[in-house]
Amino acid sequence: MTDIALEFNHVWKKFKKGEKYDSLRDLIPAMTKRLFTGNHRGELQKKEFWALKDVSFEVKKGETLGIIGPNGAGKSTILKLLSGILRPNKGEINVNGRLSALIEVGAGFHPDLTGRENIYLNGSILGMKKSEIDKKLDEIVEFSGLIDFLDTPVKRYSSGMYTRLGFSVAAHVEPEILLIDEVLSVGDMSFQQKCIEKMISIRNDGTTIIFVSHNLESVNILCPKTIFLQNGQIEKIGDTSGVIKEYVGSARKFEEDACQEVNINNVILTNTHNEPQESFFPGEKARVQLEIKSSKPLDQCLLGFIVNRVTDGIPVCDYNIPIKIDNSNPIFDGYIPLSIEFDVNLLRGAYTISLHVTHPSGGKYLFKERTIGSFTVEERISWCGIAHLNPILKGVKK
Repeated sequence: MTDIALEFNHVWKKFKKGEKYDSLRDLIPAMTKRLFTGNHRGELQKKEFWALKDVSFEVKKGETLGIIGPNGAGKSTILKLLSGILRPNKGEINVNGRLSALIEVGAGFHPDLTGRENIYLNGSILGMKKSEIDKKLDEIVEFSGLIDFLDTPVKRYSSGMYTRLGFSVAAHVEPEILLIDEVLSVGDMSFQQKCIEKMISIRNDGTTIIFVSHNLESVNILCPKTIFLQNGQIEKIGDTSGVIKEYVGSARKFEEDACQEVNINNVILTNTHNEPQESFFPGEKARVQLEIKSSKPLDQCLLGFIVNRVTDGIPVCDYNIPIKIDNSNPIFDGYIPLSIEFDVNLLRGAYTISLHVTHPSGGKYLFKERTIGSFTVEERISWCGIAHLNPILKGVKK
């Protein structure tokens, strides 16, 4: 018996730009044309594009695989191919086990039915038997936190209540393989916390999970292994922290601005021993080493040092540091070496570092803000948050 739950073998999938059929009258001629013109699995025709190009990967039973990448990279297309909603143009897909998908939370809800009635309706659509729903009804309702609105038509629900109920039903299906598409962002913060805890529980029960999300922190928590997908192709697959670094780094590509009066070059993130390092523990010190070159004196300028959390863009710090040039520093081709040392008083997550140079009295940027690096913080003590406050529990003597 194979231990492979899912397998993608050199899969290609194409779509046509602007393809839309508003009626059966339009759809039938289009399908007939495809049937007799052939090439529905070959080269691209006019207005067609490859959403996936020669994608191959496999997932073993009980594994959790993350898929990340920018919008339009092909992430949702992979899930739709795995779930059977779409068929590939080329390649082979193998699914070994009962599969359920949390692709669109609440799909199949009827607005005129109550929450209770929609639990049975949606559960049936997801493949649950009535006896299974009866058994899990109380657990589903408790998880959703909507017991007081259970017999209210869902058309009276807020969007948050609607998605909470949809996730609660879908999360209590017990498949062998579970596909998840960006559903851990539903509801308020406390409910998102419950969602993550539920996914961890499902993972620990041995369910094979494919998790697609833009929330890199959730991916890092849930998935030991991740795929970075871009333009329909796999850019990197492997350990999640390394793949996230690659993904974040890909967003740092930029066009040099010819009007900038300051250039920054050879930026390296290191530890205090000047060894390159991109992953830190809370409380450690990090150092950004760089070389700066200017066509004007910099002694009255400020170097902007900005750190943002990748998962939600929250600014962790935004400092303006006076630039002090040490004349004893050697100059290489006009570049002066500098370094910024900072405390990594942060909790787990992925972070970016941006720099800019301003002249306060002149009110202008000499070097426009640019993301120059990224790093991750590793720890498994806290549950959520940003700042590392290092709380210590001590007994009090009376």
